[in-house]
Amino acid sequence: GVWWLDLGRFLVGCGIGLLSFVVPVYIAEITPKNDRGALTSLSQLMIGCGKSLTFLIGSLVNWRILALIGIIPCLLNLLGLVFIPESPRWLAKCDRTEEFEAVLQYIRGGNADISQEAADIIEYTEKLRWISEDGVLYLFQGKYAYSIIVAVGLMAFQEFGGLNGFSFYTSAIFEAAGFSTKIGTIAAAIVQILMTILGVLLIDKCGRRPLLMISAAGMCLGCVLTGFSFFLQDLQSGKELIPMLVLIGVLVYLGSFELGMGGIPWIIMSEIFPINIKGSAGSLVTLVSWIGSWVVSYTFNYLFVWSSAGTFFIFSIICGVGVLFIAKLVPETKGRTLEEIQTSITHNRQ
Repeated sequence: GVWWLDLGRFLVGCGIGLLSFVVPVYIAEITPKNDRGALTSLSQLMIGCGKSLTFLIGSLVNWRILALIGIIPCLLNLLGLVFIPESPRWLAKCDRTEEFEAVLQYIRGGNADISQEAADIIEYTEKLRWISEDGVLYLFQGKYAYSIIVAVGLMAFQEFGGLNGFSFYTSAIFEAAGFSTKIGTIAAAIVQILMTILGVLLIDKCGRRPLLMISAAGMCLGCVLTGFSFFLQDLQSGKELIPMLVLIGVLVYLGSFELGMGGIPWIIMSEIFPINIKGSAGSLVTLVSWIGSWVVSYTFNYLFVWSSAGTFFIFSIICGVGVLFIAKLVPETKGRTLEEIQTSITHNRQ
């Protein structure tokens, strides 16, 4: 019945919402500083591959069978959790020093020298020892305002820049422009995977800020091209150009998104919050992300009916403002330990 379907979708949403925050945080806390960006981005690549595989399987079977197939990766994930260690930084926070050192040695390798890294983590954790516990109201102190603004701002621009309009309504956009939905959807999936791979390769070489700015600028361009194509359609001009222009606009947008804005906001969110507020801050940021996701998903159809061209021009303005936001406020975190990042942000902004 419909109630069971709604309950299932609700539980899936709860699980995805939790994992979308916990996974990048966990990866950031266990990986060395020089590999943190690439390994955290790798989860975004896996998400992209999973979405593409789901689209492929979904074109061959009905939704009920697809839902049952989805149980398989969930069970594999659950079994895999038995074999992964606890976060060493969380163990240090809980004053479980012996377990902390053992886990850190295990994940760095038996012959690795962890003395300096362990000392830095313990020293930073001790500084936070007498600070009040994690809480939502505690987030709004002045020393945390900058971190909250950066993380919430990135998530807002990620979602309100039109992501779910392009992702959920790709077929409808191509159909409205007179382009083959099958070819367009396949092309979009390929471009997304390739650009995600490129982002994984570049993030720890080029840094977070350059990729974010290029990504947001590319999203802005993709929105402008898509909006312009529908503007021509409204004018009944350049009919032969419209399908190809829409294809280019959609591919530019989705490819640019996967290059930076898809995964890097989650990486930065996992890097900039100190461990004493990471739980509540991450929850707030994730809530903003999913609210934005719902708003865009719910309103896109209404906006598209109101003005197909205007919808994408609005998204282009938001993406353009996002470029300025990144340029002015987002810090570079490449090649720095979590403790270095969090100390510099908290102390410099007090």
